[in-house]
Amino acid sequence: MLKQIMQKRILNLPMLTLAIVLVALTSLFTFCTSKSQSDTYQVIDIEQNELWYGAAVNEGEKMPFKNGYKANLNGNAYGNQASPLLVSNKGRYIWSEGPFAFEFKDNQIIITENSEPFFLEKNGNTLKEAYLGASSKYFPPKNKLPELLLFSSPQYNTWIELIYNQNQTDILDYAHQIIDNGFPPGVLMIDDNWAPYYGRFEFRKDRFPDAKAMVDELHRLGFKVMLWISPFIRPDSEEARLLMKNKWVLLDNRGSKEISWDKATKPAIIEWWNGFSMVMDFTNPEALAWFQKQLDFLMEEYGIDGFKLDAGDPEYYTGNVVSYRDASSNEHARLWGELGLKYPLNEYRAMWKMGNEPLVERLRDKHHTWEDIQKLIPHITTAGLLGYPFSCPDMIGGGDYSSFIDVDSDKLDPKLIVRSAQCHALMPMMQFSVAPWRILDEEHFSAVKKAVDLRQIFVPEILKLAENSAKTGLPIVSNMEFIFPDEGFSDCKDQFMLGQDILVAPVITIEDRREVRFPKGSWTDSNGEVIEGGQTITYDVPLDQLLWFKRV
Repeated sequence: MLKQIMQKRILNLPMLTLAIVLVALTSLFTFCTSKSQSDTYQVIDIEQNELWYGAAVNEGEKMPFKNGYKANLNGNAYGNQASPLLVSNKGRYIWSEGPFAFEFKDNQIIITENSEPFFLEKNGNTLKEAYLGASSKYFPPKNKLPELLLFSSPQYNTWIELIYNQNQTDILDYAHQIIDNGFPPGVLMIDDNWAPYYGRFEFRKDRFPDAKAMVDELHRLGFKVMLWISPFIRPDSEEARLLMKNKWVLLDNRGSKEISWDKATKPAIIEWWNGFSMVMDFTNPEALAWFQKQLDFLMEEYGIDGFKLDAGDPEYYTGNVVSYRDASSNEHARLWGELGLKYPLNEYRAMWKMGNEPLVERLRDKHHTWEDIQKLIPHITTAGLLGYPFSCPDMIGGGDYSSFIDVDSDKLDPKLIVRSAQCHALMPMMQFSVAPWRILDEEHFSAVKKAVDLRQIFVPEILKLAENSAKTGLPIVSNMEFIFPDEGFSDCKDQFMLGQDILVAPVITIEDRREVRFPKGSWTDSNGEVIEGGQTITYDVPLDQLLWFKRV
């Protein structure tokens, strides 16, 4: 009936209006459709000189996407933050409320496996305008910030120094060494294995004889304290029996769609990097309330200030699982993200579709290699393009513990530690884990300290940019194309912009020299010397120097 009414009304329109309506309807039915079958697809023609970015932070070094690139966001955030968004340097963007698969092929984007409608829209003619169009419509800024201490001082995570041997004595020793070596206090994160087991929200007595006294001492030293948590529960525990009795964890439907949540009787057991566990079901408000009660207990009992909320990747909600409310694996990941909104002192490593929320998003663990340091800039600028401006570039020198475990300090690359610290220095946040005073000689240690001192000079500017981001959605750091469209920076991955006017060009290779590509206009270096833009200059860069330039 609707189709017949539309046909009658359309046929009565003037010819020019008719043509416009037909084009609009064709666009509507082509791009605003829901296709869940794997044998259906939609095609978007790529415009001349159009380049695309987005979808997954951990794929940032592959952007702009080239012919042959493909990805599938269904049940996959690529180990980091992701969002159902693609943005182009010609002002166009693609958005869906659900995940989808896409491929770049023959100068086209092929969209498949989208369970929700997707929309191709245009706002202006640049990458920045495309992002702002998508942001304002689908994930507008909330004018809220995470805890400001996360920006204003370096963060310190106990992971690399202690790994699974988190304990009161060594944590306090680590904190005292931070102060004794002249670093400013900030947020200190106690990482995994502080509890007796997953799902038990108290400090293990064998390693933390007086956890409250430990936290009190950390506070006296000037630190705020975060605690690592995850949504996993040990299956053979007292807590597991309570949770299963109330059906507050994901349940196992044994591969049968006929077994709904009310009929399911066994918990889903999920494999993750530390074994096999039950997983909280946050589609159930009662389960969420129970979990929040445990976190609130940690704050009240021990004085904990906030939480590092790890895991929560979509992949841990896949398989034969059924939940209180029907939800995709990606939606489960998003609900894990919503939990952090209650705690201004938060950090996530995995996230789905929580753009412009006051959540800290850390880049996934990087190896202690030059190759991985070179990913920091494209990854953190991609985070900004997806609406995750409050980002932290992993841990200085790398956060993947396999690079450090059973490795003598003399086998680590001291220059890599220095250049990593410099790369962090003018990013939104800066996080230490491996202790530079333990592994570096005086020359390299002094260079790291100099990077920290430089950051402290820029803290007022970083805080101002963070506040502006909370209001406008603009990233704190951006790729060069975002700020300088059509100047040949679309593939520039080794320098970035802090705000609109600070060009940062860290050394991210083993050589102590690099080229800097200047946009048009006039720039000044750190010594006040004026440089005319529109040219490329090669610099010899001493170990203790970070190149940065200000637009005049």
